[in-house]
Amino acid sequence: MTTGLRTALYARVSTRDKGQDVANQLLPLRQAAHDRGWLVQGEYTDEVSGAKRERPGLDAMWGAIEAGDVQAVIVWRFDRYARTTRHLLDDLERLRVKGIAFCSLQENIDTATPMGKAMLAMVGALAELERDLHIERVKAGIARRVATDPNTTWGRPRLTIDITGAQLLLAQGHSLRQVAAMCNVSYSTLRSRIRKASACTHEWAADTSDLWPPDTSAETHRKAICTQCREVQLHTLEGAA
Repeated sequence: MTTGLRTALYARVSTRDKGQDVANQLLPLRQAAHDRGWLVQGEYTDEVSGAKRERPGLDAMWGAIEAGDVQAVIVWRFDRYARTTRHLLDDLERLRVKGIAFCSLQENIDTATPMGKAMLAMVGALAELERDLHIERVKAGIARRVATDPNTTWGRPRLTIDITGAQLLLAQGHSLRQVAAMCNVSYSTLRSRIRKASACTHEWAADTSDLWPPDTSAETHRKAICTQCREVQLHTLEGAA
């Protein structure tokens, strides 16, 4: 076993753990580091529920890891460290890639030993299997949905943007970012749509959704939308004031 590793000790108690103290975990963690001949670089603690994403202590430990100050991590038990199995597997993989040893006392896992490395390889294989099974389930669900409803569309609904109105605002001297804010869309989305509209041959269809700008109405204007690039055109009706 390698000695002299700069080691981070991590302990956590839940806010619901009445009467518990992180010191109860830190004592055996310090002893474990001493027994291995490892040097304690820092002690990182949290007193929050395991379901919380925001953990100042854990974030600080990872900051030290990223800075290259840590070579090993010791925890009392898996559930004291990770929110979920997925969280645990992902962080174990991150540690493995960085060459950092991980030790969990209660599960008797120590990746600084040959047996621990073998266990970590098994954990990585299980993580990969879980990812593959998840992908297969998603693909199966999509295939089943398409089989029952071929017209199903995926992803977020495509935004309808008044490209003609946006181009008029640009011609008036407004910047693309200002116009995007006026249209309530992102800068990149508006830029992409304007480029597509400029190259589109346009196939127009009537559109009855809300008109833009707000001062227009169905009594005075008719709206058409391109079925390809989604550009919108407003036409003033004859006799409209």
